[in-house]
Amino acid sequence: MQNKIIIYDDDVDILEVCSTILRMKGFDVLCKNNCREVIKDIEGYNPDVILMDNWLPDIGGVKSIQLIKSVPEFQNIPVIFFSANSHVKQLAKEAGADYMLQKPFELTELEQIITTAVMEKSKIC
Repeated sequence: MQNKIIIYDDDVDILEVCSTILRMKGFDVLCKNNCREVIKDIEGYNPDVILMDNWLPDIGGVKSIQLIKSVPEFQNIPVIFFSANSHVKQLAKEAGADYMLQKPFELTELEQIITTAVMEKSKIC
């Protein structure tokens, strides 16, 4: 069975590159350019990992992650916070993200952090 990933980013190029790479690695990928219905998205797609940008229309990445982590059935879904913000580590901690990735990043870094997150989730479930 394919692992599912939702990528939230308002940059179409990043969505395209990340989704292409992850699909080539065998992941099922859903891309969203806003976090307007983040809870509904997760309920409908049931992802194994969430990749969340900081700068998103509506409530933004930090608030979205806090919202996700406030829902008991979503607390074990690993969330990777990724941003070009120089305070990415601090923002990821404030958001309650499980992992963080500084933009720009190498594609191998992306693959590695997602593989780690998927393996951690499979230990929990």
